[in-house]
Amino acid sequence: MDAFIYRPGPPLREFIDWFWFWDGRPMPTPMERVLPSGAFDLVINLGDERFRFYDPIALTPLEPLAGPIVSGAHASHFVIGTATGMAMMGVHFKPGGAFPFLGVPAGDLEGTHAPLDALWGASARALRERLVEAPTGEDRFRLLESMLLTYARRPLRHHPAVVEALRAFEDPSLRSVAELNTRLGLSPKRLIALFHDEVGLGPKAFWRVRRFQATLRRVDGSRSVRCAELAAELGYCDQSHFNREFRGFVGLSPRAYVARGIERPNHVPLHG
Repeated sequence: MDAFIYRPGPPLREFIDWFWFWDGRPMPTPMERVLPSGAFDLVINLGDERFRFYDPIALTPLEPLAGPIVSGAHASHFVIGTATGMAMMGVHFKPGGAFPFLGVPAGDLEGTHAPLDALWGASARALRERLVEAPTGEDRFRLLESMLLTYARRPLRHHPAVVEALRAFEDPSLRSVAELNTRLGLSPKRLIALFHDEVGLGPKAFWRVRRFQATLRRVDGSRSVRCAELAAELGYCDQSHFNREFRGFVGLSPRAYVARGIERPNHVPLHG
């Protein structure tokens, strides 16, 4: 699998997990179920192919999109086509990390895939053309890094309450959003507004997704899964709640997911 990762330096490292490049080698299945992470992605096709999406239930084709595209924060999985052999690169933002580069509130893109030119205008096409022409992967990463710095909203920082909330939602000891509101001294309405602007999901939906991601980190690469122990460790009401949430996000039970030996976390191969 020929994929390459680049991690930017400051100040982008506070908002971006990594840049990536994929050489276009076709995947073994025609579709993948992409699991929600609560974060945004920017994806740039380096060939002429369009991005293909499918109905997550019926697996019927949806309208393809020309790239580059921005994938907003999702609270449920979506399905992509993977058999085209299209070379591409992209940016995986940290949860809550995309908002300085969008030009619109992050919540306006919740659960959607939008053409980048709808946000950046003609500069999106110019960026893609320059990336296609760049001679090396290192040149592409540096070019993309430079463009993001150009488009970043200043000052390049989160609202302090969002920083604290993002940290709190990774803590399994948190028991409710109401507890967090009290800790921050914010009304529920104010926290929802801040998350709409900067994160792209409501606080409760974001918390559910991040707790699910904590589950994935614990089961990926495992040969077995102890559902009752994980449910207690991660703050689920009980094992039934844990199993129901996992199946809702993945489309498989925890044990079935582990048994399949998923190669890439957050990407479940589908045969159609």
